[in-house]
Formats: sequence, C-alpha cells, structure tokens
Amino acid sequence: MANQFQLFKRRRFSAMFFTQFLGAFNDNIFKQALILVLTYTAASQLGMEVSILNNLAAMLFILPYFLFSALAGQIADKFEKSKLTQFIKVLELVIMAVAAVGFVFEWYALLFVALFLMGTHSTFFGPIKYAYLPQAMKEDELVGANGLFQMGTSLAILVGMIVAGILTQLSQSLYWISATVLIVAILGYLAARYIPTMPAMQPDLKINWNIITTSVSTVRYLYSLPFLFFVILGNSWFWFYGATFLTQVPEFSKVILHGDESVVIFLLTLFSVGVSIGSLLCKSLTKNQVSLRLLPFGIAGLSLFAIDLYFSLSGLNIDVNNEALLGISDLFGTSGSWRVFADLFFLGFSGGLYIVPLYASMQAYAPKSHRARIVGANNIFNAIFMVTSAIFAIVILNSLGLTLPQLFLVTGLLNIAFGTFLYFKLNKHIKQAVIQTHDEVSS
Repeated sequence: MANQFQLFKRRRFSAMFFTQFLGAFNDNIFKQALILVLTYTAASQLGMEVSILNNLAAMLFILPYFLFSALAGQIADKFEKSKLTQFIKVLELVIMAVAAVGFVFEWYALLFVALFLMGTHSTFFGPIKYAYLPQAMKEDELVGANGLFQMGTSLAILVGMIVAGILTQLSQSLYWISATVLIVAILGYLAARYIPTMPAMQPDLKINWNIITTSVSTVRYLYSLPFLFFVILGNSWFWFYGATFLTQVPEFSKVILHGDESVVIFLLTLFSVGVSIGSLLCKSLTKNQVSLRLLPFGIAGLSLFAIDLYFSLSGLNIDVNNEALLGISDLFGTSGSWRVFADLFFLGFSGGLYIVPLYASMQAYAPKSHRARIVGANNIFNAIFMVTSAIFAIVILNSLGLTLPQLFLVTGLLNIAFGTFLYFKLNKHIKQAVIQTHDEVSS
C-alpha cells in the first residue's frame, strides 16, 4: 500500500482510530480542565497546596493501570472486541455525566471519583485497541496502522490540553467543560458502533477476578517470553522518558525561557508534531515490515537531542528579571531559541522512530491467545515507569539540587546506557520469538 492514509478508507481501521482518538482527546480535556480548576479555584477554596491536589489527581488517574491492567487483558482476550468497546464507551458517557455534575456544582470529591473512573475506562480500553490492530490489519499494514495510532494519540493529547485551556477561559467555563466532555463521549460511542466484529481470541478463558494474583501471573507469563519482556521494557522506557521531559515543559518555559502560556503550548506542539512525523515515517522507512532497524536511530536521537538541549538551554541569554513574560514571537527573535525549538522537535521525531517499531513488534510477536494480556502487562509496566519518572525528577531537582537542563542531560545519558542494553537484548532474543510465532502460525 503506497500511502498509509489509505487505511482511513477501511472501516476496520478508521472506526477504531476515531474511537481511540476521541477517547484520548476526552481524557485530556477532562484531566487538563480539572488540573486548571484545581490550580486556580479549588486550592484556595479547599485550603490545600496546589501541588498536593495536582499530584493526587495524577495518582488517581494512573492507579487503575496498576490495579486492573491484567484483568482488562483477560477480558479483551475472552470477549468480542467491537461489542466490548461499545460497552466501555457507554461507561465513558456515564462517567462524563458524573464529571459534569461535579464541575457544575463544584463537588471536587466527585470530580476525583470521575478521574479515577476515567483512568479505569482507559485501562480497560488499552488492551482492546492494541490487540485489535494485528487482528484487523494485514501484515503489511501493521506498521502503518501503528504509526497512525501513535500520531493520533499524540495529537489527541495536545489538542485536548489546548481545548481545556480555551474552555477554562470562557465565561460559565464549568458548563462549557461539562457539555464538551459529554459531546465527545457521545461521538466516541458513535464511532465505536462502526467497529467491525472481531472474533474473541480465547472465548473459553476463565477470568481470574483477583487483581493481585492476575497481575502477578500476567507479569510472570510475560517474563517467560524474553523478547516481548524486553520490548515492553522498551515501551515503558519511552513513557518514563516522555513524562520526564513533558512534565518539565511548563516550568522551563517560564523559568528558563521566561515565556508565557502560549510558549508552553508551542513547545508541546513541537514535541507532539515531531512524534507524529517520526511515527508516520516508520512505514516507508521499514518498507511495511515489522522490524527493529529504526530502533538504534530512535535511541541515538533521544540521547543526542536531550544532551544538545542541555547545551542550548545553558547557552541562552534571556533577561529573566524583566517582569513581562515573552510570547512566541519574542522568543523567535532571541538568540539561541531556534536551537531549543529544534531539539524539542527532533526529540519527538526520534521518539516516533523509537516507539512504533516496538509497539508493532509487541503486537506481531505476542501469542494470539494472550495478545490482550500482553498489552495489559505493558500497561502495568508503563504505569510503574511513569511513577518512577516523577520520583526520578524529584530526586534530581530537589534532593540533588540539579537544574532542569542538567535533568535533561542526565536523562539523555541514561538513555544511551538503557538503549544499548535494550537493543542487544532484543537482538539476542528475536530469533526465538520468530520461531515461536512461526510455530503458532503453522499449528
């Protein structure tokens, strides 16, 4: 297929793409709107520190990934995926109705409940969408489909955050936020109704509802498949790496670049567009093949541009004592700023080259009967690595007293060590994974 965008003409792709895009979009409208409300309104009303409320919000959203990912994987393997997706989208609509009540009446406890439930909704949807792709796509479509999914997710996160920022500036903003999340949830359900039926991969599976033993057995099973285990470690490292950088963007926009809110959005846009372009190029660069040949380039770029970001930020000469914050146009005229912009764009670009081959490999080499449970294990590790990234940043910035540019430098250097380790481990175990997959197809 000459152009991966031709996949949008296929209902088997476009219906799931827009379902997941609208889900990620709604997640980020709701999360960002809640963070802004907590920052500018709730903290003073409740007499609590903004950082405590925001960290509580982040924890509540990610907690379900620890608790329910293994269970979600079992359910996605056992049941037919289109009906399961529609059911989950109905739940999203109910959750957003709860959130709307919380916003309108400013019941913050109810909003935290809704946030936890949205995290749960995302936890159960994740294994479905990533196990769906290899089932619905032809072999030569899988890399292109993953590139489009990664592009869609990056843009949904970015646009969701921007929309949340716009909505909170409107008069009667809480009503606007409530109406928007409800409308997007309805659109997501309508998109899900067009997903074609996909047979259950293991309909006779007996679900273990004990979330502790299920999680342990899922991780143990993953560990028995060395190639997939290291693929998932690589996936999770990307979330650690991305969270480490993106969490600091607002602070280094204000403290180092002395920029206003528009600069934050611009920098996030650069990174997201970089990820999108890198993800889309994977199809043509690998000639439609599930391959790790781009991984070294992704690893090298993630380190090179992180290290260069340290030097470009350290070399800036911006008067931070000036009370007026700089806009994007002001920064364009500042010496050295273009190098910072280029570093962020190419960090995202390298991330796209890095993550798409790993996601495609996870789907292609996971045993069909356990594919969704492998994705569930992936989500458990992603959550662990994202929490670890927050602890890592706190230790570097607060305990060790290093600067933000130094944090980026340390992360880039760590990426060299981890990336080298990962690449050698994947090369060591890939032959065994190919043989197992061939045996599964033959049988």
